[in-house]
Amino acid sequence: MSELRALPSVDAILQNEDVKGLMSIYGRPLTTEAIRLSLDETRKTFQSHHSIPELSFLLTKIQKHLSEWATPSIMPVINATGVILHTNLGRAPLSLTAIRAMQVIGQGYSNLEFDLENGKRGSRYIHAETLLQQLTGAEAALVVNNNASAVLLILTALARRRAVVIARSQLIEIGGGFRVPDVMKQSGARLIEIGTTNRIHLSDYEQALEENPVAFLRAHRSNFRMVGFTSEPEVKDILSIAHKAGIIFIDDLGSGALIDTTKFGLGHEPTIQESLQAGADLVCFSGDKLLGGPQAGIILGKMALITKLKKHPLARAIRTDKFTLAGLSATLLHYLKNEAELEIPVWRMISMPLEQITTRANNWQKMLNAGEVINGLSTVGGGSLPGETLPTTLFSIEIKNPQAVLKKLRNNKLAIVARIQNDRIVFDPRTVLIEQEEVFTRSLKTILSGIL
Repeated sequence: MSELRALPSVDAILQNEDVKGLMSIYGRPLTTEAIRLSLDETRKTFQSHHSIPELSFLLTKIQKHLSEWATPSIMPVINATGVILHTNLGRAPLSLTAIRAMQVIGQGYSNLEFDLENGKRGSRYIHAETLLQQLTGAEAALVVNNNASAVLLILTALARRRAVVIARSQLIEIGGGFRVPDVMKQSGARLIEIGTTNRIHLSDYEQALEENPVAFLRAHRSNFRMVGFTSEPEVKDILSIAHKAGIIFIDDLGSGALIDTTKFGLGHEPTIQESLQAGADLVCFSGDKLLGGPQAGIILGKMALITKLKKHPLARAIRTDKFTLAGLSATLLHYLKNEAELEIPVWRMISMPLEQITTRANNWQKMLNAGEVINGLSTVGGGSLPGETLPTTLFSIEIKNPQAVLKKLRNNKLAIVARIQNDRIVFDPRTVLIEQEEVFTRSLKTILSGIL
């Protein structure tokens, strides 16, 4: 292995003019680490019957490592799947107003926890609370980092070592294998399951009062549907039993709908306002689903209960940051100004006229001079409105080895994520943002030019 002694040292490589250029871009520490790794890899793969690699070979390896390390692992993509709230692609894209609000707050200091009127320490909880109160009529509000945290905080603060009643039909599992029963148990609450998987009766709730519960919890099945021989009591009837017994009713609505989804030809998704008006003591939901804002867990309800939640030590551990509060506040203002369908991308996609979608698909077909335009279906996704679809128009391409082409699309500088339907690659204009359309068609033309 004496030939390995011919490899240049780290210090020698650092004196190379090309490496000095890399240092000016990536800095000395990172460049030095890339040199060491490249030399180690060369030593490990060296074969005695091979000659020592040229310096140019090492420089290529060094630059490759630096490029990989300096490239962010999270990056924007073009969603052409037709799934509006695509959990794997980051759920709700934000409005331009929300993005600007987050940028402004991030560029300098802010009054996150400072009372400008009194010149004293303030509370971060107030920033979105007033908007949520105005929008929903709730007595109070609290924003945490996601809806699972919201449920955990509620049960930890209000039901630790106490019984909480939940229907067996609502023991759901959300994304990533997280299950409502596990979250409940983590809080220290004692789980009381009632009814059967497919049928729950009011008498089940009445009998559960013998366990001296502190709360009834409803977990809305926002990510699947139950059909067939099923039944559940109406919320108002469950609430009546709870309040007569002096216990809390907690409504985990998950998807966070503030707009009636039936006006768009979709099934009815229970809204936050409906739950509060029915008398729910606490309602919690996600900020990045149908609300169309940044990831957050939002809790609305009675002032006395929200105050207890704010004072609990866990609230600090799961509190949200200034960026989320800025983006969420801007998103809520869209609703208050009655412009959600125009400004919030999720609602703009849901309400997009079929004629507009068809025109865009036809334009793609003409620009690329390939494929065909066919009818299809978009879905809401993101654990919202399961089984519900919206009519759409797809740009479809029949091609050999579609999986290989999908991979090429994903490896594009601005990755394109599409899907396969009946052995054809299809692209749904509903979820391709207007501002991404030019780069989308240009990239598609480049990638497909050598294939079609």
